[in-house]
Amino acid sequence: MHASTAAAEVIQLGRISYARALQVQQLYVRRHLDSKDKLHNALLLCEHQPVYTIRIRHSLYPFEEWQRLKLLGAEFFRCNRGRLITIHGPGELVCYPIINLGCFKKSVKWYVFELERTVINLFRKYVVKASTSPDTGVWVGNNKICAIDRYITSHGLALNCNTDMGWFENIVPCGIVGKGVTSLSQELG
Repeated sequence: MHASTAAAEVIQLGRISYARALQVQQLYVRRHLDSKDKLHNALLLCEHQPVYTIRIRHSLYPFEEWQRLKLLGAEFFRCNRGRLITIHGPGELVCYPIINLGCFKKSVKWYVFELERTVINLFRKYVVKASTSPDTGVWVGNNKICAIDRYITSHGLALNCNTDMGWFENIVPCGIVGKGVTSLSQELG
């Protein structure tokens, strides 16, 4: 099947906890695996309640830091995606494409590039100059505006639209030292 004929069902999940969103993603991934025709591409759109996520492949996050972050009112969740630590919350559009790359191109590199290109083209419509970086994701100058995670994939993107940037002040987002974070509303003034 060629990309021009592959379609995806769009599902609006609204504001949902990170844990519940993962359960929904797993349901859609299973739908792919259980189907004979493999044509169940979906795009899950949501916002999360404030949650700090930390990648399980890194060493344990310091207990004192974990306790400090929990006191701020956000959940804390260990997951298999993202870099070191980040925050998700209201005002951030999170997109989870649940797709079979065989319907498009069997290349994770191509997939990540297409996600980045789509976001950059969206920002052009708002006259915001965005670009990619070796640090992954989409950037406006030295500030990350969209995090993008690396055959059937459920890793997608998190776009800071009207996000409370104060949550990011408590961490080194994605473990990238010396870089900042921004949002679409902040860039548009």
